[in-house]
Amino acid sequence: STRTLWFHRCTAVDDGARNPLNLRQLALDALLISDPREKCAAVQAIVPIGGDLQFTPPDRHRLLTEKLPGRTARPLLVPPAQLAQRPVGTLEGRAALIHSLAHIELNAVNLALDITWRFDGLPHDFYRDWIGVAREEAGHFDLLREHLQTMGFSYGDFPAHNGLWEMAERTSADLLARLALVPRTLEARGLDAAPPIRDKLRCVGDERGAAILEIILGDEIGHVAIGNRWYRWLCGQRRLEPVACYAELVQRYRAPRLRGPFNLAARRAAGFDERELAALQAG
Repeated sequence: STRTLWFHRCTAVDDGARNPLNLRQLALDALLISDPREKCAAVQAIVPIGGDLQFTPPDRHRLLTEKLPGRTARPLLVPPAQLAQRPVGTLEGRAALIHSLAHIELNAVNLALDITWRFDGLPHDFYRDWIGVAREEAGHFDLLREHLQTMGFSYGDFPAHNGLWEMAERTSADLLARLALVPRTLEARGLDAAPPIRDKLRCVGDERGAAILEIILGDEIGHVAIGNRWYRWLCGQRRLEPVACYAELVQRYRAPRLRGPFNLAARRAAGFDERELAALQAG
């Protein structure tokens, strides 16, 4: 709950001496919060990047009784094939699209928090990078949630699928696989999907929705770039060749096959090199 999060913040002061806040503990506490608005508020409340922080492993005791991630009963989670396709030209269809995007962004908050608390022994900049991603993803969720409300709907009103988090669970024991298959594969897919969705919203007169997609696309390039940077760093630490290693991880973890068209300009801006783009286009 938010009380737990604030407990860890407040107990950083001991006998008048200020002790550093544990960034990774705050990330785990926020991940366990069920209510989406409270979760995002907790993420935004985490101390600014560059503050007086520590990065020691968090207390995992709560994980014996609480399930990750904290989530509410709604939206109902169903297999992707069970999600109804609604025309974007209708109010309900447009709301369903915005709802699906909000769900993706909330999942992205959970993913950034999870990678921050879960993996030990990494450079401090690794943890700072991912908590920064969590803060931006929380901002995206809030923008989409508020836009959804202007249409007369709330987050939770439509079913959703759990594909992003399922991949996080499959890669929970291997940071290299997590970096390869979440930010560099599933989240990078958003770089391809965002422009046509933005244009579709604009065509049906939803200028606010289109503007939010433009914000998200710009930020997501940075998020995927962070995934690329740390994936290559870890490949270097393990003496692995990044392109060949990626292909092997895709097979081992049964990652979905990506199909074009691809937003090559955005992918280049996010740090994919020409060999990677050629392999992507070759299928």
